[in-house]
Amino acid sequence: MPSGTIARLLIDKGFGFIRDESGIEHFFHRSSLRGSVFELLREGQRVDFTPEDSGKGPRAGDVRPIEG
Repeated sequence: MPSGTIARLLIDKGFGFIRDESGIEHFFHRSSLRGSVFELLREGQRVDFTPEDSGKGPRAGDVRPIEG
């Protein structure tokens, strides 16, 4: 499972973007989050995720914050 960093969060809109280790940004929706509360996420936080294809570009599914 790849990991990345939350690059941008739009808490009021319920989505954000994760930058993977190669610099690509993946869109994610609050419904993709596992094991945490969306409103408690912060920019710069490390996460694991599953890359998915979408018609609008890279997307992240099964997003899980990395503890520590």
